[in-house]
This record gives sequence, C-alpha cells and structure tokens, in this order.
Amino acid sequence: MLPAYRFPGRYGPEWGSGGIFGLRYHNGTLYFTLAFEAEAHFVDFESGEERTYDFTLVGNTPTSGGDTYNAVETVDNFIYFGGWVHAPAVYREEGRIIFTNKYSHVHSYDTEEGSVELLWKDSIHHESEWAGEVSDIIYDPYNDRLLLAREDGHSNLGVYALPRKGGRAEKLLDEPSPKGTRVHDSVFFGVGKNFDWGVRKFAALNLITGKWSPFEPGGSVDGKPYVRPVLGAMASAYNRAFAFVRGGLFAGNPLIGDDFSFYRLFDFSTFYAPLRVNAVNVGGGIVTAYNAHHDAMYKPADGEKRWDANAVAGPSVLLYITPPVVKIVGAFGARVTSIEKADGKLLIATNSTPNTGAAEATPFDTGSRDVVVLDEGILQGKPPAVAFSGAVPGRPFGGFPLDGYREPRAIFHMKCDGRLKVYEYDLSLPPGGAEEETFELERGRNVIDLRAFSGVVSFEVEGSGRFRVELL
Repeated sequence: MLPAYRFPGRYGPEWGSGGIFGLRYHNGTLYFTLAFEAEAHFVDFESGEERTYDFTLVGNTPTSGGDTYNAVETVDNFIYFGGWVHAPAVYREEGRIIFTNKYSHVHSYDTEEGSVELLWKDSIHHESEWAGEVSDIIYDPYNDRLLLAREDGHSNLGVYALPRKGGRAEKLLDEPSPKGTRVHDSVFFGVGKNFDWGVRKFAALNLITGKWSPFEPGGSVDGKPYVRPVLGAMASAYNRAFAFVRGGLFAGNPLIGDDFSFYRLFDFSTFYAPLRVNAVNVGGGIVTAYNAHHDAMYKPADGEKRWDANAVAGPSVLLYITPPVVKIVGAFGARVTSIEKADGKLLIATNSTPNTGAAEATPFDTGSRDVVVLDEGILQGKPPAVAFSGAVPGRPFGGFPLDGYREPRAIFHMKCDGRLKVYEYDLSLPPGGAEEETFELERGRNVIDLRAFSGVVSFEVEGSGRFRVELL
C-alpha cells in the first residue's frame, strides 16, 4: 500500500524528532505529514501514485515542521490538514531555532483533483515566541465550518472557527485548548496549558445555539488525587467525551447527567502519557496509545528536572477502549505518533526518539520513523506481554489493565517494611468506584499475585523501594 514506510532523519531544523502525523485514509487517498521535514504525503491507493507537498504556499524554502499533533479532518472530497511550519527555517549553531518565520496553518487537499490549497496562516513574527499551533481540526456540520484548537504557543490561543473555503479565522473561546471532540450536537474541548498543569476544565460548544458551557474535570474513581493531566487526545463514543491525559483519562458527559470522572491509567512519576498521538473509533470503541518517551530534555540545565522526562517506565502501549473494558492490544518503542484504520488494517506510525526543547535543536530530525501495518484482528486477540518498572512514588500510581492476561503480578523490592494498597476498578459509565485491598510488604522482595483482581488496578505504597509489574 505504501511506496515508503520507513523514514530516517533528514534535514528539518527543530527540537529533536517530529514524526509521522495526521494519518488519514479518505476517498481512496492516504494522507500523512512527515515532520520535521515538512512534507505532506498523499498516496492514491488505486494507482499507487504518491504526491508530496513542502508547504511552500506558506513561505520560502527551506521549510521545516508541518504538524506534531495530528490536526486533520475530512469533509466531502477534501482532506483538511493543519499544524505549524517554519517557512523558511532559521537554525543557529548554538542549538537554537529562530521563530520569526513560524506560521500556524490550515490547508486543504482535493482528493479528486489532486491539488493543495492554503486556506489560512498566522504568525506573530517573533524571534523566540510563536502563534498558537493548530493542534486539532473538528468539522462543524451545522455551520459548515472548521473548528481549530490552539494551545501550544504564546499568542492567539483558544478555539477558532474557519470557513471551509478559507479566509479569516474567528475566535470563539479565549482560553488555550489543545484538543476537542464532537458529541451529539456539541463539541467538548479540553481547556488548559499542557506545559503547565494540563486540563483545568472542559468547555462544550453547542453547535446549534453557539452557547458555551464549562464543566469541572471531576474526581478520580480510585478516590485519590491526580497530578498534571496533560491532554494528548480526545474521542467520543457512547454519547460521552473521552479525554486521554497523562496519568489516565477523563470520561463523561455532564449534558446527560454523567459528570466527568478520572480513571487512573499508566500513572508514573515520568512523562509517560498519550501525548502527540490521536485516538480513532474502531469497532464502536476507541483505539489510542500511551507513549513512553514523547517529549524529553536532552541536556537539562543544572538543577532542572521536568518529571523525570528522560526516564522510561515501560513500552508504549496501544489500547482498545470498550467500556467497561480497557485492553492492551500492542506494545511499541519510544512513541506512537499517529493511528488510522484502512482496508481492514490498522496503520500505526511510530518514532524511536522524542521531541526535545530549549536550546536543544538540531538542523535535522533525530528519529527513525516508520509505519507498522497490523490486522484489525489484534483487537480481539490475546494482549502482548508487557512490563513496567520504576521507583515507588510517594503517591498513588499505575492503573494497569488486566483484561486478557492470565498471570499478572507485581514485584516490590522494599528498602524497609511497608504496606501496599491495591485499588480495583473498571471503566464503567458512569463509574462505580473502586474496591480496596491491603497487603503487608517486608523488606526485600515481595511478589503480589494479581490473578485474583480484574479490570484495572492502581497502587499506593507506604515505604520506599522499586516496583515491577509484569502482565503475562
């Protein structure tokens, strides 16, 4: 299906590695953007012909960037793709990128004519700051327009409306929002800065009346607090909105009386999170990924520590969400960047290297990126064997899906005697709460058999040591 499916790093000045983003199969054409090379690819499945576009409608060459959040939507015969691009890119040898020529953008691709059109671009032409990137595009079928979510940047953040033929973008919400999803006749957006706390609230836009309604994120099903819910992807199913965040997910719909609740999943004292990846509906459920190493610090400054950003707690996992079941269906390396369903297959774009930041830029992309083609049957098959490990944090952690595993266990290497609390719950809608069981831990090695538990389990440990959770 793909003329090329492996992409080693090439010229593209930015921070660390970008990836393959925006995978979307529509009207016989597969689209994706290769970042940081700023190449939009369009593969015609019938003829096998591949077209590429280098974003020169935005500005001059050499271009770099493209998209790092999967901003793509389809309507009629058009593929709408957005993001950001340097046109031209300006790299300084001291590891800095100059942002004067950084633009946010929205383009359209006509799958019948094979043509690209620039619909909108925006820049503040600042050396070290930039206008909010387009991180999501959602079609509004009532008003026949595109809704743009913008959070990553310094100015022009919020939710904007753009006519499908291009033109002026109208600001609808003056608060940063990285992602949204349409539910019934409303669109729910996560509101908050990702490189601050994360989701502060949800805001629902009624497409018929134009009215906004704010909603609180809500408490955790296991009764314990959550920390830094950085928003990675959103999707809708069961007339609810699902927001996948660092440490778990929010699910609910206050418009039908089901307040948002937090379900702890893969919560570690690292930056393990469903960031820089999308979520897609498959088989009536949702497929998404939680990434082990999406953003990192290559050369932390003295005393600077950002959530153990370079620590790796486990593999990146592909999840299939069919409440009350959360099932691991794939295990991958550093990160999954994009997911799509096409012709009975799942297309999984991956990358071996994270984004970096600060003064850590290079004149080329540093990652090895590829597209893995899987059969949809993996959703119904046995989950892969995976393991997670790290230092025991001084707060609740984990959220390990046990569905499909026959011999799950947790190993604790304790420096002193302690106590373990296991919280057992599932993804019931609305939530049913968690059951709790306590185990005494002795100094040294402790093995906890998890076969007696079901659904999802999270842990809280009194004492210090290390853990390893094996799902077999």
